Amino acid sequence: MTPASQPIAALLAAAAGHKLMHAFYHAGLAGLVLISTVDSSFVPLPIPGVTDLLIILYAANHANLILLVFLATLGSALGGFLSHWVAQAGGMAFLEKHVSKRYLKPVQGWVENHAILSVALPAILPPPMPLSPFVLVAGAVKMNRKKFMIAFTTSRFARHVLAAWLGVHYGKAVLHLWNEFSARWAVTILIVFWSVTILFTAIGIWKLVQTSRSMKMRPNNPAQPTAQ
Repeated sequence: MTPASQPIAALLAAAAGHKLMHAFYHAGLAGLVLISTVDSSFVPLPIPGVTDLLIILYAANHANLILLVFLATLGSALGGFLSHWVAQAGGMAFLEKHVSKRYLKPVQGWVENHAILSVALPAILPPPMPLSPFVLVAGAVKMNRKKFMIAFTTSRFARHVLAAWLGVHYGKAVLHLWNEFSARWAVTILIVFWSVTILFTAIGIWKLVQTSRSMKMRPNNPAQPTAQ
């Protein structure tokens, strides 16, 4: 059992004989990659900032900080890449379905005029700052993917480093409250959390497939503005 697994072990203490719970437990930090991927994509998670919470919990329990930040950033980069790719393929028609009209025009103007900042700031700021509208618009207006990935990944990395620092210095109090709360609801919390995460991931994959199919059936789109 690795030190990084201790918070999960505490949650699973009441469910030691449950095979499904053991499967989630043995996933360890690998599960963080899945969570951070979905958390950084256009598929919303039921708990905003859940990646930050996991990092704080792991860091508070003396996880390998380098590995912790690396895996979280890897997942975030993958989620950002997929969202940018989907929006680039779907174009403005995709945006109109997934971005509220209230935010679409202001976000589009910000991305076209401040390409780097429009990606970097939402990626590093915590909730309630929205992320997906900026990422999707960046893809739809065909912002350079290399520039997008550098800005997005660097910002998420900085955010994960900050979360790890908070976990090291202030995570004991968070871990204490978390263990007290979860002592009674350990099985329920993990079943609901992972079930919803898997469900939302499946929805995201389904949306990717549908977008890919619609793009194959659609004639070439007219030229769209490019955010440099």
